[in-house]
Amino acid sequence: MSDKRKYDAQLRENADPEENAAPIPWVVLLIIAGLFLWGIYYIFSSDLSHDSTVGDNRIVADFELPEGAVDGQQLFVAQCAACHQATGAGVPGVFPPLVGSEWVLRKPEVLVQIMLHGITGELTVKGNKYNGAMPEFREKFNDEEMTAVVNYLRTELGGNSADPVDVAFVKAEREKTADKTDPWNGDADLAPMEQ
Repeated sequence: MSDKRKYDAQLRENADPEENAAPIPWVVLLIIAGLFLWGIYYIFSSDLSHDSTVGDNRIVADFELPEGAVDGQQLFVAQCAACHQATGAGVPGVFPPLVGSEWVLRKPEVLVQIMLHGITGELTVKGNKYNGAMPEFREKFNDEEMTAVVNYLRTELGGNSADPVDVAFVKAEREKTADKTDPWNGDADLAPMEQ
Protein backbone atom coordinates (compact mmCIF):
# COMPACT_ATOMS: atom_id res chain seq x y z
CA MET A 1 0.00 0.00 0.00
CA SER A 2 1.42 3.31 -1.04
CA ASP A 3 1.70 6.33 1.20
CA LYS A 4 -0.86 8.16 -0.91
CA ARG A 5 -3.49 5.45 -0.40
CA LYS A 6 -2.85 5.44 3.37
CA TYR A 7 -3.23 9.15 3.45
CA ASP A 8 -6.48 9.04 1.46
CA ALA A 9 -7.92 6.48 3.91
CA GLN A 10 -7.15 8.77 6.82
CA LEU A 11 -8.84 11.69 5.09
CA ARG A 12 -12.06 9.68 4.72
CA GLU A 13 -12.30 9.16 8.51
CA ASN A 14 -14.48 11.46 10.61
CA ALA A 15 -12.93 13.41 13.47
CA ASP A 16 -13.40 12.13 17.01
CA PRO A 17 -16.39 13.75 18.68
CA GLU A 18 -15.70 16.26 21.43
CA GLU A 19 -17.75 18.56 23.62
CA ASN A 20 -18.10 22.12 22.57
CA ALA A 21 -16.89 24.64 25.08
CA ALA A 22 -19.92 26.08 26.91
CA PRO A 23 -18.99 29.46 28.37
CA ILE A 24 -20.52 30.59 31.65
CA PRO A 25 -23.39 32.99 30.93
CA TRP A 26 -22.47 36.60 31.57
CA VAL A 27 -25.41 37.02 34.01
CA VAL A 28 -23.99 34.28 36.24
CA LEU A 29 -20.56 35.92 36.09
CA LEU A 30 -22.12 39.25 37.15
CA ILE A 31 -23.87 37.59 40.11
CA ILE A 32 -20.65 35.89 41.24
CA ALA A 33 -18.70 39.14 40.90
CA GLY A 34 -21.40 41.04 42.81
CA LEU A 35 -21.37 38.50 45.68
CA PHE A 36 -17.58 38.63 45.80
CA LEU A 37 -17.56 42.44 45.98
CA TRP A 38 -20.36 42.43 48.61
CA GLY A 39 -18.33 39.95 50.71
CA ILE A 40 -15.26 42.17 50.60
CA TYR A 41 -17.37 45.22 51.50
CA TYR A 42 -19.00 43.35 54.42
CA ILE A 43 -15.66 42.21 55.84
CA PHE A 44 -14.19 45.71 55.78
CA SER A 45 -17.30 47.54 56.97
CA SER A 46 -18.26 45.29 59.93
CA ASP A 47 -16.94 45.68 63.42
CA LEU A 48 -14.78 42.63 64.07
CA SER A 49 -13.00 44.05 67.10
CA HIS A 50 -14.93 42.01 69.69
CA ASP A 51 -14.37 38.36 70.55
CA SER A 52 -16.79 36.29 68.50
CA THR A 53 -16.99 33.58 71.16
CA VAL A 54 -19.00 35.84 73.46
CA GLY A 55 -21.63 36.82 70.92
CA ASP A 56 -22.69 40.41 70.83
CA ASN A 57 -21.89 41.03 74.52
CA ARG A 58 -25.52 41.40 75.62
CA ILE A 59 -26.01 40.67 79.30
CA VAL A 60 -28.59 37.97 79.87
CA ALA A 61 -30.77 38.47 82.92
CA ASP A 62 -30.81 35.70 85.48
CA PHE A 63 -33.92 33.61 85.11
CA GLU A 64 -35.57 32.72 88.37
CA LEU A 65 -38.85 30.92 88.71
CA PRO A 66 -41.29 32.44 91.13
CA GLU A 67 -41.83 30.58 94.39
CA GLY A 68 -43.76 27.36 93.86
CA ALA A 69 -43.51 27.50 90.08
CA VAL A 70 -41.90 24.09 89.55
CA ASP A 71 -43.99 22.28 86.96
CA GLY A 72 -44.16 18.54 87.63
CA GLN A 73 -45.68 17.83 84.23
CA GLN A 74 -42.81 19.51 82.39
CA LEU A 75 -40.27 17.57 84.44
CA PHE A 76 -42.16 14.33 83.83
CA VAL A 77 -42.29 14.92 80.07
CA ALA A 78 -38.59 15.84 79.98
CA GLN A 79 -37.30 12.99 82.15
CA CYS A 80 -39.87 10.17 82.35
CA ALA A 81 -42.11 10.21 79.28
CA ALA A 82 -39.54 8.53 77.04
CA CYS A 83 -40.15 5.27 78.89
CA HIS A 84 -43.51 5.69 80.62
CA GLN A 85 -45.05 7.68 77.70
CA ALA A 86 -46.60 11.13 78.06
CA THR A 87 -49.92 9.52 78.96
CA GLY A 88 -48.35 7.39 81.71
CA ALA A 89 -49.56 4.20 80.00
CA GLY A 90 -46.04 2.76 79.72
CA VAL A 91 -45.05 0.21 77.08
CA PRO A 92 -46.67 -3.21 77.62
CA GLY A 93 -44.13 -5.80 78.68
CA VAL A 94 -41.29 -3.27 78.75
CA PHE A 95 -42.06 -0.19 80.87
CA PRO A 96 -44.79 -0.30 83.52
CA PRO A 97 -47.78 2.05 83.46
CA LEU A 98 -48.04 4.81 86.03
CA VAL A 99 -51.75 5.46 85.55
CA GLY A 100 -53.62 3.43 88.14
CA SER A 101 -50.40 1.83 89.40
CA GLU A 102 -50.45 0.64 92.98
CA TRP A 103 -46.85 1.87 93.42
CA VAL A 104 -47.93 5.41 92.52
CA LEU A 105 -51.28 5.60 94.32
CA ARG A 106 -50.87 3.71 97.60
CA LYS A 107 -48.06 4.84 99.87
CA PRO A 108 -46.28 7.99 98.71
CA GLU A 109 -43.13 6.87 100.55
CA VAL A 110 -42.66 4.05 98.04
CA LEU A 111 -43.00 6.30 95.00
CA VAL A 112 -40.56 8.83 96.44
CA GLN A 113 -38.05 6.06 97.22
CA ILE A 114 -38.36 4.62 93.71
CA MET A 115 -37.71 8.05 92.22
CA LEU A 116 -34.82 8.76 94.56
CA HIS A 117 -32.91 5.50 94.06
CA GLY A 118 -34.30 3.91 90.92
CA ILE A 119 -35.29 0.28 90.59
CA THR A 120 -34.03 -2.92 88.99
CA GLY A 121 -35.28 -6.49 88.92
CA GLU A 122 -38.75 -7.92 88.65
CA LEU A 123 -41.61 -5.60 89.52
CA THR A 124 -45.31 -6.44 89.41
CA VAL A 125 -47.57 -3.59 88.32
CA LYS A 126 -51.32 -4.07 87.95
CA GLY A 127 -50.80 -7.85 87.85
CA ASN A 128 -48.16 -7.78 85.08
CA LYS A 129 -44.48 -8.50 85.66
CA TYR A 130 -41.81 -6.14 84.36
CA ASN A 131 -38.11 -6.83 84.49
CA GLY A 132 -36.17 -3.71 83.66
CA ALA A 133 -34.35 -0.83 85.22
CA MET A 134 -35.29 2.72 86.12
CA PRO A 135 -32.58 5.31 86.80
CA GLU A 136 -32.39 7.22 90.04
CA PHE A 137 -33.28 10.89 90.22
CA ARG A 138 -31.88 11.88 93.61
CA GLU A 139 -29.05 13.88 92.02
CA LYS A 140 -31.13 15.21 89.13
CA PHE A 141 -34.13 16.55 91.10
CA ASN A 142 -33.99 18.73 94.19
CA ASP A 143 -36.72 18.37 96.84
CA GLU A 144 -39.06 20.88 95.20
CA GLU A 145 -38.74 19.27 91.77
CA MET A 146 -39.18 15.77 93.21
CA THR A 147 -42.31 16.95 95.06
CA ALA A 148 -43.71 18.47 91.86
CA VAL A 149 -43.21 15.25 89.87
CA VAL A 150 -44.61 13.04 92.66
CA ASN A 151 -47.68 15.26 92.97
CA TYR A 152 -48.17 15.28 89.20
CA LEU A 153 -48.04 11.47 89.14
CA ARG A 154 -50.37 11.07 92.13
CA THR A 155 -52.93 13.78 91.40
CA GLU A 156 -52.99 14.63 87.68
CA LEU A 157 -51.51 12.01 85.36
CA GLY A 158 -54.18 10.03 83.55
CA GLY A 159 -56.87 10.70 86.11
CA ASN A 160 -54.84 9.48 89.10
CA SER A 161 -56.26 10.86 92.34
CA ALA A 162 -54.29 10.37 95.51
CA ASP A 163 -53.23 12.72 98.25
CA PRO A 164 -50.38 15.10 97.33
CA VAL A 165 -47.15 15.29 99.32
CA ASP A 166 -45.22 18.33 100.48
CA VAL A 167 -41.56 19.27 100.24
CA ALA A 168 -40.92 18.37 103.89
CA PHE A 169 -42.17 14.83 103.23
CA VAL A 170 -39.81 14.37 100.26
CA LYS A 171 -36.93 15.86 102.23
CA ALA A 172 -37.56 13.43 105.11
CA GLU A 173 -37.66 10.47 102.69
CA ARG A 174 -34.40 11.62 101.09
CA GLU A 175 -32.71 11.87 104.52
CA LYS A 176 -34.10 8.48 105.60
CA THR A 177 -32.15 6.67 102.85
CA ALA A 178 -29.29 9.13 102.30
CA ASP A 179 -26.69 6.34 102.66
CA LYS A 180 -28.31 4.07 100.05
CA THR A 181 -26.24 3.89 96.86
CA ASP A 182 -27.82 1.04 94.91
CA PRO A 183 -31.28 0.87 93.31
CA TRP A 184 -34.23 -0.93 94.87
CA ASN A 185 -34.58 -4.59 93.86
CA GLY A 186 -38.13 -4.70 92.47
CA ASP A 187 -40.84 -6.50 94.41
CA ALA A 188 -38.32 -7.98 96.84
CA ASP A 189 -37.39 -4.57 98.30
CA LEU A 190 -40.59 -2.63 97.68
CA ALA A 191 -43.24 -5.09 98.89
CA PRO A 192 -42.14 -4.79 102.55
CA MET A 193 -42.47 -0.98 102.27
CA GLU A 194 -46.11 -1.38 101.32
CA GLN A 195 -46.87 -3.14 104.65
